[in-house]
Amino acid sequence: MQDRFVNSLNQLPKALAEQLVPLLNDEFAGHLDAQQLCELAKASGLGDDELLLALLPIAAALANPPISEFYVGAIAKGKSGDIYMGANIELPGEALCHSVHAEQSAISHAWLSGESQVVDIIVNESPCGHCRQFMNELVAGQEIRIHLPKQPTAPLSHYLPYAFGPKDLNVTTPLLSKQQVNLALESSDPMVIEALDHASLSYAPYSKSHCAVVLETADGATFCGRYAENAAFNPSMMPMQMALSTLLRHNRSFSEIKRALLLESADGKISLVGASMDALHAVAPVELEHIVVSPEPN
Repeated sequence: MQDRFVNSLNQLPKALAEQLVPLLNDEFAGHLDAQQLCELAKASGLGDDELLLALLPIAAALANPPISEFYVGAIAKGKSGDIYMGANIELPGEALCHSVHAEQSAISHAWLSGESQVVDIIVNESPCGHCRQFMNELVAGQEIRIHLPKQPTAPLSHYLPYAFGPKDLNVTTPLLSKQQVNLALESSDPMVIEALDHASLSYAPYSKSHCAVVLETADGATFCGRYAENAAFNPSMMPMQMALSTLLRHNRSFSEIKRALLLESADGKISLVGASMDALHAVAPVELEHIVVSPEPN
């Protein structure tokens, strides 16, 4: 079992903790499938919602908040029935706008795993306005059920009434919708190919700046992030932050990063190279490789 979960297990009901220990092996990065959840519920005697709330200390153990020292854990439940954990991340010495919120981390985890809809968000603290706006960008966002400890479950529409969202900017395919842009680049570099694949799946309906980041560690493992824009702009999630979140979820440290690549579309209205460099240099002495590619003609 990973050491980072030892204290969290002490906060769980004994029957749940005992059943969970074998799952928290070296490969665990915050994902539990529907069958595993069913087995945990049966062993612990907890109902579905009770189980998800009980698992929040495990999600919070994924956090890395050196500035606030405030640990927030979130769980995104996909339409598939699987759950995806996430937690807040802060970059030491860097502007607070580079932080990752727990809900963003969990939702990006679900997105990178292929989920097409998030139906429930479970979090140990009330979502801030930033996160409410981020969730509103998702497929059927206003219908997402928000679960909080000691609070009745309510849809996002309760927490964000009179919401401004994608439809207000004439975007009809929200975040998590199946969509892809065609980007053209000839390369034999596996890391470039991976970045190209993720950039083509990024969500940038407002700036058209489709992009992705891939981080590589010394052992050759790679961790990816895609750009996820938001109708309110500021709650957009940068690909570097998503990649860093992915790396930490897999129990890797920033010091292990040996290579970093940002791949961007040439026809975007903005570039994320500056913001990506700032975030990267806050955690690793690695130069950012930057590749600009042209979209394929329709």
